[in-house]
Order: sequence, then C-alpha cells, then structure tokens
Amino acid sequence: MTHTRSQAGASGDEIVHPDGRVDLADPGVLTGSRFLNPELAPVPVGKRTWTTYNYFALWMGMAHNIPSYALAASLIALGMNWVQALMTIVLGNIIVLGPMLLNSHAGTKYGIPFPVFARAFYGIRGANFAALLRAFIACGWFGIQTWVGGEAIFILTGKLVGGGWREAAEIAGQPWTLWLSFGVFWLVQMLIIWRGMEAVRRFENWTAPLVSVGFLILLGYVLVKAGGFGPILSDPGRLGWGPDFWKVFAPMLMAMIAFWSTLSLNMPDFTRFGGSQRKQMRGQILGLPTTMTFIAVVAILTTSGGKVLYGEEIWDPAKLADKFSSPVLVVLALIALVLATISANLAANVVSPAYDFSNAFPKRITFAVGGLITGVIGIVIQPWKLYSDPSIYIFAWLGFYGGVLGAVAGVLVAGYWVLNRTELHLADLYREGGRYWFRGGWNWRAVVSTVAGAVVAVGGAYTAAGEQGPFPADGLIPFLKPFYDYNWVAGLIVAFVVHLALSAKSRNKSSGVEHAAPQGGDK
Repeated sequence: MTHTRSQAGASGDEIVHPDGRVDLADPGVLTGSRFLNPELAPVPVGKRTWTTYNYFALWMGMAHNIPSYALAASLIALGMNWVQALMTIVLGNIIVLGPMLLNSHAGTKYGIPFPVFARAFYGIRGANFAALLRAFIACGWFGIQTWVGGEAIFILTGKLVGGGWREAAEIAGQPWTLWLSFGVFWLVQMLIIWRGMEAVRRFENWTAPLVSVGFLILLGYVLVKAGGFGPILSDPGRLGWGPDFWKVFAPMLMAMIAFWSTLSLNMPDFTRFGGSQRKQMRGQILGLPTTMTFIAVVAILTTSGGKVLYGEEIWDPAKLADKFSSPVLVVLALIALVLATISANLAANVVSPAYDFSNAFPKRITFAVGGLITGVIGIVIQPWKLYSDPSIYIFAWLGFYGGVLGAVAGVLVAGYWVLNRTELHLADLYREGGRYWFRGGWNWRAVVSTVAGAVVAVGGAYTAAGEQGPFPADGLIPFLKPFYDYNWVAGLIVAFVVHLALSAKSRNKSSGVEHAAPQGGDK
C-alpha cells in the first residue's frame, strides 16, 4: 500500500511506495521551475521499469570494449604477469563497486539523475561544479572510445578494399581515411543519442550478447597459433613479486578504480529507471565484477599470446587483429569490437554529460543537445594523444582524474548516507529558495570538501623515473607526492571527512531548529 508524507519545508506531498521508492504526489508542483526540463524531472515510479537483465546488459555493454581490453592489456605491456594483472583488475573493480552502489540508491529511490542528486549537497547551482567536472572527463573518454572505434573501422575497411585505403595521403600525421573512419564512427553515435535514452537502452539490450564475440575470436586465434595456454601462462613478466612490482601496484590499482570512477558518480542516471533497489543492485553486482573479469582474462591471455607470436606486447586489440592472416577472422573480430565500443561509449560517456550539460542550462540544453556538445568536445580534446602511450593513459589520464572524482564521491556518500540518512526532499531539488538553495544556490562546504580532497589526491601528481608525462618527477606539490599513488582513495576519504566535519560545525552553530535534511541550515 502506498502512502503520502508531507515534507517539512516543501509545498507538495510525496508518495512513498511499499518498496521505498518515492514519487511526487502532484508533479505539477514543479511547473515553472527554471531548474527543470523533461530530462531532469523525476521519473515516475510507473516508468521505472528496468530489470536485473537491463543492468547486467548495460554493464556487459560498457565493460566489453576496446579501452577496457586495452586497460588490462596495458598491465602486461608494463611488465606484469597474468596473475598480477588479473589480481589488480579484480581488486580494483570490487573496490569501486562499493561507492557505485551507494550512489545508485538515490537514483532508484527518487527517480533523479546524477546532477539533480548532486543538488542536495552542492546546492542547486553548485551541483554544476560536480556535474561539469564529471562531464568534461566523460567528453575525454568519449573521444578516446570514438578514436579507437574509428581505428577499428579503418583497419576493417583496409582489409576489405586493399592497401590503398591505409596508404592514403596524410593529414596531421594520419591517413585521411583514418580521419574519415573517425568521423563516421562519431556520426553514428550522435544519431543514436539524438533519439534519446530509450534508444540507448534498446541498443544496449541487443548488442550485449554480441559484444564478447570479437574478443573471443582474438583469444581463440592467438591460442591456436601460440600452441595453447602453456606458453602464455608460463611468461613470468618483467616485474617479479619484489619491490619493482609493489611500487607500481598501487598506482595501477588506482587506475583500475579510476576507469569506472566516473560511473561511480553518475549511476543514478541509469538507476533512476530501476524497477526496484534489488533489481539494480543485483544487476550491477552480477554485471561489473564478472564482465570486467572476463574482459581482463581475455585481454591478458590474448596480449601474452601476442607476445609469444609476434615478440611484442600489442595492447591495442585492433592493431593485434590487423596482424592476423585470415581476413574473415579480422572482419568478424573488428565488427564485434566496433559494436562493443559504440555500446560502451553511449552508456558510459554520452548519457552522463548529456544530463550534466542539460543541468547547467535546463531551458536551453536538452538531452540530445547535451550529447552533441559531448561529441564536439570529445574531438577538441585530441583523444589520439591521450591513447597513444600506456604510461600516459594509466598514470597521467586515469590517475589524475580518478583522484578528483574520488573527492566528489566522498561528498556524495557523506551527504546522502550519513548526513541525510537517504532522505531527500524531491520538490526542493528543483526549487529556488528551498532547502537545497543554501546561499545563492551554492553549498560552500561541499565545494571546499571537494577541493581539499582533490588537492590531497592529485596535488602530488608526478611522472615516474624513465617515463614521459606532463608532471614533474618530484610532484606538483612534493610533500603530497606519496598520496598520488593512492589518489582515488585519498580523495574520497579526505572529502568524506572534511564534509562531515564542516557540516557538523555548521549544525553546532545553528539555532537548534533542525529539519529532516540536515544540510539545509543556511538557505
């Protein structure tokens, strides 16, 4: 049986369903809000229909892609053996699953996307600070995924039409045909996202069972040519189990966490459609660790086998497939890789920034326009440079942004689970002057907490000896250098603690009139 509850400080009642999910009793209470558009509005419980399979399929589509493969393969390229690489990846994904599930809860309970969720802690305007941090990183990821997908199309087409395709005249250091492939891949994704979130869901559902095919083809071919698992599993790696391994284990583990740290923030964008908390949690628990472990095993074995066959660790699967002698196998593998990359890119790197940009200008930017902005920025960021070297890919790109987003996650977890005890006031998330308005639409405590966590996490960013990178060898802030190896954890913990401390201090100074949502004290 459903019941209504009147929220203190809110003008409309909420309907609380037996499973704990919340609806607005009168959606019309939001009419006229300048912080609302159809994409940002709460999803009614009747339209929250995603099942366990939808979330499992979502994760299969997001995890089984070329950058996921390359992430695992790059560990082999950096000197780990198969046991070390698999251990690092599995542990990283188990760790990041925790905050991901914690932040997912609000999406299912209230039907709200990530930027609206962030309003409860950063303020209705301040949420743009967290949302745009997430959005610009997603734009970079969109560019990377689009580049590797275009590369796969370039290789595939070259196999079909002959050498002239690959030997075309160069523009900016690359064949013009590669730029054309990149552009075609970009356009296909924009057309899908333009049709909205339901088109993304349908695409994920039908591609999910297919996206593993390309990787299995790669693995099967390598195993046959290399003479089975024996030569692959016997490779001891270059690091051993001594100090050489342990000094790179922590930053590599943080990179594994950072790979999905973006989704640990914006999973409400997807769980807002969840049929129940149990369905979204079960789908994610079944989905993330298992699919990432699968792709890690395939990538590790395939890359190790490629080393046996070709004498080098080829961490880009498209380039490895290009070495196969059978055109049929190359075509099948690359078609599957292209589908996998579109599936992952739409879900992981377009949906979130589309909502985030829409949140910044609700009356001007729709979900589709936000997706288009993502696509443009994804080109401007020059992803071919980010993806060119495994050291830059892991230690500079993944490590740095992972620490920053860890700080945002710390604020969200502290605010939702500790300070608010999972209770939000739905209408006030869209109302100027409500409990989430704070001061001028900003909650300075959340911003200070995020900055503090981010500075500790990445202030010591450094480039390892013998490597090339954008940071000084002694770190940007030398005394913070040790924290950079644990950047995501450091950012999350520091922001979590600082936010609790600042909020507790504010409560102690208040007049003693406390509402159900503790963070509304200085509206």
